[in-house]
Amino acid sequence: MEITDLTPAERRVWEAFPRGEGVDFRRHPDERSEDGASWGPERAVRAEVLRALLVSGPVEPGQVPGLKLYGARITGKLDLKYAVVDHPIRLRGCWFERKPMMYGAQLRAVVLGDSTLPGLTAATVRVEVVLRLSCCRIDGPVRLAGAKIAGGLFLQGAVIRPGTAPDEADEPPLQLNHADIGTDIIANDLTVHGQLRINGATVAGQISLDRARLLNPGGIALHGETLSAGTDLRGHRLEARGTVNLTGCRIPGQLMLTRARLGNPGGVALRVSSATVGEFWLRKCDPIDGIVNLRRSQLDMLYAEPSVWPPVVRIDGLTYRVLHPTLPAAERLPLLEREEDGYLPYAYEQLAAAYRTVGDEEAARTVQLAKLRRHRRTLPPGARLWGLLQDATVGYGFRPLRAAGWLFALLLTGSVAYALENPRPLKRGEAPDFNPVFYTLDLMLPIIGFGQEQAFAPSGWQQWLSYLLIVTGWVLATTTAAGVSRSLRRQ
Repeated sequence: MEITDLTPAERRVWEAFPRGEGVDFRRHPDERSEDGASWGPERAVRAEVLRALLVSGPVEPGQVPGLKLYGARITGKLDLKYAVVDHPIRLRGCWFERKPMMYGAQLRAVVLGDSTLPGLTAATVRVEVVLRLSCCRIDGPVRLAGAKIAGGLFLQGAVIRPGTAPDEADEPPLQLNHADIGTDIIANDLTVHGQLRINGATVAGQISLDRARLLNPGGIALHGETLSAGTDLRGHRLEARGTVNLTGCRIPGQLMLTRARLGNPGGVALRVSSATVGEFWLRKCDPIDGIVNLRRSQLDMLYAEPSVWPPVVRIDGLTYRVLHPTLPAAERLPLLEREEDGYLPYAYEQLAAAYRTVGDEEAARTVQLAKLRRHRRTLPPGARLWGLLQDATVGYGFRPLRAAGWLFALLLTGSVAYALENPRPLKRGEAPDFNPVFYTLDLMLPIIGFGQEQAFAPSGWQQWLSYLLIVTGWVLATTTAAGVSRSLRRQ
């Protein structure tokens, strides 16, 4: 391109480029780029001029060239497909007539902050330093699939909407799938009307979605399958209308969804299955509107108040070491009743193990008892009756003092009854002195013998009482032995 073909506005840009100086077309600093379609020719710069500068623009010895432009109306298509650009690109507060094309390009740094674009095609782009789309207004798909950015990706305050072209109607507005980010993705206050697709991406640092709004009702709002983060994924006050899908993600630090609002009525609102997460925070969240799926995930710590869980959950195979906040077992057990597949023994064992980890053996026993009671409901009538008997007498071995109470009550009853009227001796002159307490113990304890039962023979109502004491003693002894055996197996 000849310099004589340039307009006055373009000439300013051309002359500033070799020294990396900025050209500001704005009338005031708070000007909105959304109004760029009405800007006059004095602020118009052709995209082909910018391309010529970036690819083969003039340079001056001792100077660092670069494109630095504010408040320009960029006409035409900025086509940098497969281009190699060694100069930084800074186009702040600009309005783009057509979506920039950076597919497969090798760029140094790209800053498009506060600009308005009809989309951005930059799949497989390579950026050496940073890509900034902060506070942009983008009405079309942002294609960054397979991008490799050595520095960070900044999207804070951006608003991204689906394209209006027929071939863009079903396309996710923001595509970062299989991207490789060298440091962080900062997307605080980001708004996406549609799906944020980031599945398969690798981020060396953290992903921050604090106060972001991902709006795709009835669909997938955040598609992050097999996502890998170096530290954390933050979503403080995140609002997601649609499914948050983080299946198979790897987050060694914190998955923090504190004070988040997650909803997908009639479907899955949160799916973090088959994932490996250090700390999973659902602290002070609104109740989740939709199913929560945490199947087969491994968590070091899970922080969730009971009020956050929806009526239906999927927690088969969920493993965690510690639960917070510290609550009585009675407040945690209702969650296990909400499992979609019904009774899952492992879910109770996992909750009991979490209580043992923090040294709360009483809560662990409460969970184990609840497990056996829940299991009883799945048994046939005969086995259910036997379970009820074990529960009432010794609490399945978890309430041994209950058996002692039954034994004491029966001992007291028998002792008083036989003291009021002694049973007749079987052989007069050979029987030992009658002792109502030890006679009752002889009837109740099937193993220990005190020589009283064989020496005396009750009759009438006392005989029926002896039968009751014998049967009850056997039942208590059997259920106590079963409970002790179960406790030893757990140890």
